[in-house]
Amino acid sequence: MVRVEGSSPPGQELLSSVGAAWTRAPYPSLVVDATGTLVEVNAQAARLFPAAGRGVPLAEAAPDWLAEGHRRAVKAGEAASGPVRGRHGQRTLEAHATPGAGGEVVWWLVDDTHRELAEAALKEEQERTGFLAEASNRLLASLNTERCMEVAVELATQYLADAAVLVAPATGRRHPLSLCAGGRVAHRTLRVDPAEVPGLKEALQGFPPVPSRWIDPSALPEWALPDGFTGPVGSVVVTPLPGHGVPAGALILLRRSDNAAFDASEEIFARVFAARAGAALSAARLYMEQSSITATLMEDLLPPLLRRVHGVEFAGSYRAAQDTERVGGDFYDVHPGAGPGEQSLAVLGDVCGKGLEAAVLTGKIRSTLQALLPLAGDHQHLLRLLNGTLLNSRHTRFATLVLASVLRRENTTHLWLTSAGHPLPLIVRQDGTVEEAPTSGTLIGVLPDVKSVTAEVDLRPGETCLLYTDGVTEARGGPLGDVMFGDERLKDALAECAGMPAEAVVERIHMLVAEWIGDNRHDDIAVMAITAPRTTHLTAVDGHTAGRYTA
Repeated sequence: MVRVEGSSPPGQELLSSVGAAWTRAPYPSLVVDATGTLVEVNAQAARLFPAAGRGVPLAEAAPDWLAEGHRRAVKAGEAASGPVRGRHGQRTLEAHATPGAGGEVVWWLVDDTHRELAEAALKEEQERTGFLAEASNRLLASLNTERCMEVAVELATQYLADAAVLVAPATGRRHPLSLCAGGRVAHRTLRVDPAEVPGLKEALQGFPPVPSRWIDPSALPEWALPDGFTGPVGSVVVTPLPGHGVPAGALILLRRSDNAAFDASEEIFARVFAARAGAALSAARLYMEQSSITATLMEDLLPPLLRRVHGVEFAGSYRAAQDTERVGGDFYDVHPGAGPGEQSLAVLGDVCGKGLEAAVLTGKIRSTLQALLPLAGDHQHLLRLLNGTLLNSRHTRFATLVLASVLRRENTTHLWLTSAGHPLPLIVRQDGTVEEAPTSGTLIGVLPDVKSVTAEVDLRPGETCLLYTDGVTEARGGPLGDVMFGDERLKDALAECAGMPAEAVVERIHMLVAEWIGDNRHDDIAVMAITAPRTTHLTAVDGHTAGRYTA
């Protein structure tokens, strides 16, 4: 206790109950009278405030925030509530006031430095956790590689640095870059030398980053500075983007010289963020690669776009059983003849089953038929060879199909139709009469031998031969959704299509079946129309009598 000899100290009554023990209190304490003059100072307070002593004004020995707190405490008296806090040197102090009977106040001081640091660290970790959660959500929101790179540099400039550059692995000799500064993102593909940036070459190979203090900011090449980045570079971090088995790139973080340099904690946090960005970028890159492969393979599985071949109209329509899929078990193809005098081969088939597995088998059948085109003039022989191919394959599925060899001679289109376990082709004449082609045959891929009968049909101008799969006639719909579209309903609809072009016939049938199905489940649906086209109007008639077209 620091005590001045003389008259009794004003705080004596206050301290009489604790005696000399008060002087050994582990916390600094001061007794200040109502005028703001120090009355008593214990040993801890004397070490904390060297200028403190009896008779010394508090404002001259202690920080201003404590002197101000004392004035408020004197004014409030017993009603004073709550401690006051402030800094003293490198410490943060919390002062608790105890008013005395004579107007003096005893101040108990607590060193709050460590708690403040702990609270600051906790707040920082909470902010980082929130940032990482937001980063994960935004990075994984898109499976587009460029968008993922864009989000990564945007997030980096919002929280970690003044500017960011993401360097993706080289494509050929050029590296895709995403650069961000001032909220603006730019994408470039440049031929750069990673060795120009210290640590970048190693980061692109997946090695751990070098400390930022080892990187000379002045050595950065021009391509590593985003447009809009002002001021000299003061600190640089280069960190790898870990990927799925292979590096996903590297992230360069830049800070201006007027900002604090990256410390060790920030470098570690940058690596944590880079790990998330790398995982998202790898997922996006893997998805795009798989999408590209799928699209390439699917091109050969999708039905072709049909057109007029050697004076004969062909049109087709396809709808997979699942709206989310583009391919299924139904298929059709048209293989044009070498010239107008050569037969074209049209094929429409149905593989047992749905989905991708059925689509793979349709691809195999289509490829086999493509290879057997030189034998297209002999349908029975072609079907036997195809049957043998399916029996020798690993697939256990079977198929039905119909072959149509098509040859136009003058104004008549000749068809050779062979069914292999498939619904019979329908022919609609000019007067609306609908006929079934007299062909038949066994399934493909089931029996050792296939038997079939080929029918010959002639089409006059405006007449159509319709090939279709059982997805049309077995489509269930109607008021209760349990009635099949059926053969008769199909024939009635086809009769209304007399004289229509091939595309109009296909569109009409497809529309009627779709309306019949509504929202009900259905099988794959494929329709193909072969139409002998009408040619030129005769000038001698008005187009409303028989024979109004030339051949």
